[in-house]
Order: sequence, then structure tokens, then C-alpha cells
Amino acid sequence: MVLRRLLAALLHSPRLVERLSESRPIRRAAQLTAFALLRAQLRGQDAARRLRALAAGPAGSLGRRAARFRDAFTQELRRDLRERPGSPPRSRRGPGAPP
Repeated sequence: MVLRRLLAALLHSPRLVERLSESRPIRRAAQLTAFALLRAQLRGQDAARRLRALAAGPAGSLGRRAARFRDAFTQELRRDLRERPGSPPRSRRGPGAPP
């Protein structure tokens, strides 16, 4: 409890915070954080730009792609279900089965 109060008092000290902010490890951590945030922001903007370009392409191209994907998916699913070997014969044991 005493240690917690001592740490809280130290961290709320403007002089200590200023001295820590001038230290090399804290400055480097701030630089890395800023770099990571900027990089993530730029990647997000790039992805949004590509999505807008894809959606603004020829009228309905995104809808056609989605429909083509849906058709191919359902066709593959149906084909796999047809080629699937029959389920194993059911066991006669269970509720309602003759002893």
C-alpha cells in the first residue's frame, strides 16, 4: 500500500515525468509507437482506396464477382456432396431397437 502511494506520487510529479520523457528509452519507444501507428494508418487508407476503386469499377463488377464466387462455391459444394461416399450403415442398437 505504501509502495503504491509512493509510485503514484512519483508518477504524478511533473518534474519526474519530464525527465523520463527526455530519456533515450522513452523517446525510442515513442518513435516506434508513432511509426507503427502511421504505418497502420497508411495501410488502412491504401486498402480503403483499393476497395473504392474496385467498387467504382465497371457498373456492377463487384456484384458480378460476388455472384460468380457464390455460383462456384455452391457448384463445388454440390459436387463434393455427390462424390461423398455413403454414410456408414446405421447400427440397430439404440432406443427402440430389438434386443
